[in-house]
Amino acid sequence: VQLQASGGGLVQPGGSLRLSCAASGSIFSINAMAWYRQAPGEQRELVARITNSGLTNYMWSVKGRFTISRDNAKNMVYLQMNSLEPEDTAVYYCFAELYEHSSDWSPNDYWGQGTLVTVSS
Repeated sequence: VQLQASGGGLVQPGGSLRLSCAASGSIFSINAMAWYRQAPGEQRELVARITNSGLTNYMWSVKGRFTISRDNAKNMVYLQMNSLEPEDTAVYYCFAELYEHSSDWSPNDYWGQGTLVTVSS
């Protein structure tokens, strides 16, 4: 199983970016998908999470600015980021909790490689 994230880049404060992440490989079903981020010198933190039924939760500092969504048919998760602030600068990682086979007893966690988002003028 691989998670491939894309969409990062340099953007000015107040700008927008859309991150995408595609899960591929041996996948039976995906439970939750999420985006985490890690700024230099900081711990990795949960930005937004979405269940397979579409329930979402966000870290407080991005509520109203970021929107997580997913396409279950394509095994993809997205993060629309608006009104970006310099404090949003970080490497963003996608995450999936999934079953590879119908016979699996419990799901496994997978991480993407990270995509850098830099918010600066």
